[in-house]
Amino acid sequence: MNYYSVWVRSARYHNNEPLTYASPKRLVTGAIVSVELQKQMVLGFVSGPTTEPRFRTKPIDQVLPLPPLPAHLLRLAKWLQSYYPASLGVITQQFLPTSFSEKSLVMEPPREPSQPDLSPLPALTVEQLAALQAMTKTDSYLIHGKTGSGKTRIYIEMTARAIKSGKSAIILTPEISLTTQLAENFRVVFGNRVIVSHSQLAPSERAEAWLKASRSNWPVIIIGPRSALYSPVARLGLIVLDESHETAYKQEQAPQYQTGRVAAYLAQITRANLLLGSATPSISDYFLAEQKQKPIITLTRLARPELSVATEIIMADRKDLDLFNRSPHFSQALIKFIDSALSRGDQSLLYLNRRGTARMVMCSNCGWQALCPNSDLPLTYHGDSHELRCHSCAYHTPSPSNCPNCGNPDITFKSAGTKAIVEEVNRLFPNAHVARYDADNKRSERLEQNYQKIIDGKIDILVGTQLLAKGLDLPRLSTLGILLADTSLYLPDFSAQERTFQLISQVLGRIGRGHVAGRAVIQTYHPEHPLFQAAIAGDYQTFYHQELANRQQFLFPPYCYLLKLSVRRATLNSTQQAAQNLKSEIEKLPIKVRVEGPAPSFYERIKNKYQWQLIVKSRRRTELLKLIDMLPANWSYDIDPLDLL
Repeated sequence: MNYYSVWVRSARYHNNEPLTYASPKRLVTGAIVSVELQKQMVLGFVSGPTTEPRFRTKPIDQVLPLPPLPAHLLRLAKWLQSYYPASLGVITQQFLPTSFSEKSLVMEPPREPSQPDLSPLPALTVEQLAALQAMTKTDSYLIHGKTGSGKTRIYIEMTARAIKSGKSAIILTPEISLTTQLAENFRVVFGNRVIVSHSQLAPSERAEAWLKASRSNWPVIIIGPRSALYSPVARLGLIVLDESHETAYKQEQAPQYQTGRVAAYLAQITRANLLLGSATPSISDYFLAEQKQKPIITLTRLARPELSVATEIIMADRKDLDLFNRSPHFSQALIKFIDSALSRGDQSLLYLNRRGTARMVMCSNCGWQALCPNSDLPLTYHGDSHELRCHSCAYHTPSPSNCPNCGNPDITFKSAGTKAIVEEVNRLFPNAHVARYDADNKRSERLEQNYQKIIDGKIDILVGTQLLAKGLDLPRLSTLGILLADTSLYLPDFSAQERTFQLISQVLGRIGRGHVAGRAVIQTYHPEHPLFQAAIAGDYQTFYHQELANRQQFLFPPYCYLLKLSVRRATLNSTQQAAQNLKSEIEKLPIKVRVEGPAPSFYERIKNKYQWQLIVKSRRRTELLKLIDMLPANWSYDIDPLDLL
């Protein structure tokens, strides 16, 4: 009998060590197996042989007829567990699908693909050629390219290099909605080598994508969000993080990893090139590239300079009510621009990072406000279903016709969301075809499901949240309205200024891309703010150095590592006391950290419990890992958080 250590794919397994199973057969390291865990069959992989234990072992139920998990993924799994501490069962979930059907295990191998064909693509620009000539060594590269400068073309050229050398590529995008556009761009050149994988595929489709990557005898291109990074390609030559600044690259559930950091380690152990592409790189990425003297490749010109046209940008002061005499949401200038776009057959995009119809529901008589009973957060009114919803939990209730406090029928709805904007657009432009894209969309309404309809010009006005701000290239889009640019500017967080600069810059980047002349209206209560001036001018360097100075003064990343510790209790007093007690214990430990707080979390009450937090800073990340090992069982943590909200 042979004995093997097996990593099991189950969140119900909370320990940090692999389990031991027995098999009469000799198995290779990385073999994909099916084993019994707590009376259920789960998938797992063999991490290596082990000695016969003193206790009775369960047998390995089945060795699946699949290639073993590549050695670099086994190594990545061990590193991931040490760098972003989480249970072994949760770590293993990153590397294996939920299950395989019997049919999928006997599926026919895909036909051999054709060689990459770059001929349909336009000629490379001088800047693109210079960028490719600079990327001759195996290294990580930060590509700082303005929107429309042709970063995707560089990704395709670098992918062709990898394919030619017999290696695969993983192309990551921050949002599932962007996979359709990106995959189509790559299929033009690489055909059926392209494999798309993301969580909105049916489980059988995700398993099929995983199997294609695992079984392929030739280089493939994996395209998807952060989870695609763990695809089982045999030989890896290139990893790309498109829109690398996006917060969606941070996994919020355990293991709470930052995709860029995991990608850097994976590139290191596979000797693959790593490209971080963005028009607005994160402060930390840019700083680390400078400190480590990694190549920073700058693209400042449009990929199609012959079509370059100036973009007209107008600032509309929300405090000047005369500018909003036709609509409380749209300035006169914006209405005029949309009218003009409709007459030309162009598209308009209206950006507001607020879902629903109204973000505040209150009584005009007594001041009662609709709050979630589980979290004390304001409930959002959704006019299409006439109900109030909490966007933090699943609570929802019909909208009242009278104030539940004083009985007054005058309920007011304030702070418009995307659904209210759609209603206003329909009032002002009754003949326009309007579509809304945000997290409230049904599956059939999602952006990726309607991408071709948008490209074909069947939608005149797009209304949405930050889903529309990221990476889309819409040839018919000429008019942009940022309805409230201040939404995230004054959040009480160290990342608020950076996030606002990135969002404004990225949304502005949807127009003026060399297709049609662009016009934009930025509506704000603070048109004089230097952040808006820098974003309009595309002046990343000024913003970067100002923000870096602030981070250094108050000791925030990239000048330190962060750990957010959170505790929930039934009462406010017990929550405060637990937080204060832990702070006192930490300050007695022989570790070099700075503890700030305790303080209420940004969302102080969640699921009917109070939540407080401690912020721990250290210049050495290992000190934070030591602290995680010492935490009480009822505390939660987030290491390397992108914000402290």
